[in-house]
Amino acid sequence: MSENRLSDYRVTDPYTGRVVQEFPTATDDEVRAAIERAHAAYEPWRSTPLAERAAILGRAADAFASRSRELAEIIRTEMGKPLGQGVFEAEFSGEIVQYYADNAEAFLADEVLQVRSRVNARVRKSAQGVILGIMPWNFPYYQVARFAFPNLMLGNTVLLKHAPQCPWSATVIAEILAEAGLPAGAYENIFATNDQIGDIVIPDPRVRGVSLTGSERAGAAVAEIAGRHLKKVVLELGGSDPFIVLSTDDMDQVVEAAVETRMENSGQSCNASKRFIVIDDLYDAFSQKLAAAITALPVGDADDEDALVGPLSSQAAADRLREQTGAAVAEGAQLLAGTITATGDARITPALLGGVTDEMDAFREELFGPVGTVYRAKDVDDALRIANGTPFGLGARLWCTDPELAASVADRIDAGMVSINGAGSEDYDMPFGGTKRSGFGRELGPHGMEEFMNKKLIVS
Repeated sequence: MSENRLSDYRVTDPYTGRVVQEFPTATDDEVRAAIERAHAAYEPWRSTPLAERAAILGRAADAFASRSRELAEIIRTEMGKPLGQGVFEAEFSGEIVQYYADNAEAFLADEVLQVRSRVNARVRKSAQGVILGIMPWNFPYYQVARFAFPNLMLGNTVLLKHAPQCPWSATVIAEILAEAGLPAGAYENIFATNDQIGDIVIPDPRVRGVSLTGSERAGAAVAEIAGRHLKKVVLELGGSDPFIVLSTDDMDQVVEAAVETRMENSGQSCNASKRFIVIDDLYDAFSQKLAAAITALPVGDADDEDALVGPLSSQAAADRLREQTGAAVAEGAQLLAGTITATGDARITPALLGGVTDEMDAFREELFGPVGTVYRAKDVDDALRIANGTPFGLGARLWCTDPELAASVADRIDAGMVSINGAGSEDYDMPFGGTKRSGFGRELGPHGMEEFMNKKLIVS
């Protein structure tokens, strides 16, 4: 194997630190060949009857369900996801696939327009071509499902660059689609470098759009290149979601929700609640109960199927989070639960910070792992000031027993999604996306099929 075939794509088990397997990075010629295959597959795939496309994706959905345990074990090894959460992710990804297969006919029906002139006007919804997806490691199946499958159902073809630590799951997704009957070239998995994406893939005129889920830095770099080449971009970037508590009849329920939303997936979710903003007269009770719950939360091992928290995805991620937490404490924040002691591996003790002020880096940064921050708010306006005082705007959660006040506060939260009193805001039939530096565009629901859609006006 030549030197340029040695890969950034490797599976490193975060439970052990052991490299399990490596996959060769694509050569420039292999990347160009993948683009050509995806482009060649586009016209035949978009011309395939909708019912046939739905049947193929339906078989893929069945495979996600029937192979959920196997798929969960793969991502446990790749990025440390506790096994029970991995099974759920695989099954939920299959549900996303089935949702688009079941609803594509309705979503793609012509939209008849009421126009002032005496003509028949309608909007024809159709595919555009090859779409590039750049996906992250924290939800290896779910992130791919919500990008790739609405586009495939629409008739686009897909180039998929997964995170370098997820080559195993990336390979299995491609295998599932091939076994379901997806034509060759309609979904191309490419183990490309960032330079190849920027120098070869995005500039290629056959690639019509780019969807990225990842960091601000990656989003800005991709958007800059895509902009130069007049390509549409959908970005789902970081988040520092507020969890606002104004009033409640059940503090235990609120604290339970706070623990789950902060700690699930070992705290490595863009739209996890990371900042708990609590009205003054509830602050002490909430912070004490939350600190106690976090202190009692174990870090599961590789065989713990029900763990909420496992290791972080890598040693580097754990070191970065310890560094951020330690810096906050050094600047004057209080460690209300947990510890910042280095363990020598990717495990992080769940922790809670109090006393974070506007001047501290932790007020503006995203803490990507099982560390939360809690803030005391003087009143509703102060809670909103803290909630909106971040460069991010992905989601928010709000607890309030006054429906009118809750609706008013939800309107004033600068975010793409708001959940009130525990109502679920994440499902395959609801749009997902943010504002500000959390990105733009939407995935899931009917909106998830529209981002890379040609809405062609036909008048007769």
